[in-house]
Amino acid sequence: MTKTAPAAKPHEALAALLAPEMLAVDQLIKARMVSEHAPRIPEVTAHLVEAGGKRLRPLLTLASARLCGYDGPFHVHLAATVEFIHTATLLHDDVVDESAQRRGRPTANLMWDNKSSVLVGDYLFSRAFQLMVETGSLRVLDILANASATIAEGEVLQLTAAQDLRTDAGIYLQVVRGKTAALFAAATEVGGVIAGAPEDQVTALRDYGDALGISFQIVDDLLDYGGSAAVMGKNTGDDFRERKLTLPVIKAVAKADPGERAFWSRVIEAGKQEEGDLLQAIDLMQRHGTLAQTRAEALGWAEKAKAAVERLPSSELRDLLVGLADYVVARVV
Repeated sequence: MTKTAPAAKPHEALAALLAPEMLAVDQLIKARMVSEHAPRIPEVTAHLVEAGGKRLRPLLTLASARLCGYDGPFHVHLAATVEFIHTATLLHDDVVDESAQRRGRPTANLMWDNKSSVLVGDYLFSRAFQLMVETGSLRVLDILANASATIAEGEVLQLTAAQDLRTDAGIYLQVVRGKTAALFAAATEVGGVIAGAPEDQVTALRDYGDALGISFQIVDDLLDYGGSAAVMGKNTGDDFRERKLTLPVIKAVAKADPGERAFWSRVIEAGKQEEGDLLQAIDLMQRHGTLAQTRAEALGWAEKAKAAVERLPSSELRDLLVGLADYVVARVV
């Protein structure tokens, strides 16, 4: 009996449908990574870019532009721009978080040093702005420049809020909207803008990207307390060890009795972590049901993403974007 091949995951189907455009994006990225005078730039960038990843953000830009009927060349520039911005933020994040693993490989700051990671990240931001200027669209430049500023703002807010037990779900959402959802929203919005789509379609794409990005980050934070390294590209418990107040912890702190609050204060605020603390943290979250509650919130944002994209004309691409929202949360089923 012949075995039926498993159905492609939505992001894989999206990548297959957009393969010619993604090849052009990859070629453009490689061309713009080149530095005549500083060979470390392409070395560091290639280490991260070639490590794989789902490439969701550039795919979203390409899909959004094509969904709106675009047939010009500049969606490729914008997809490369989005990937450069994302890669730059990863290089900077790994320095800030003192991370050792990214996409299943040693981080660039571990392979080289912090200085190289920061400066190459700066270079990629500059390349990103060169690419977006080439589109000749001031509105595109405005959207992506605002997104870049919002990302940085979200990261700085996280620095001040991450280890403060007074941080609530509202502040957490503000951080997530900044550091993750802003680029998802910009990636989808500029696809519609470059295609000259009607404003209601541009708004629908932006709303989709925003909700998808929030759902994506909530799931990532949830996976830290039960996902596999293969799924995450990092080690389980990294957020706990870095003392990050993510949504499952915020919810557990809100329900903590005095003894539990003292535990959270020690491991998060004081940073005095001992053997077995991660397991105790997970036990407390399971006891109060905060892992399940966090997953429900991720599902809610995925539903908002689907509702937004369903405002667009029916097509195969639209169906794949709907499926992508389901897939993002399916990682924690």
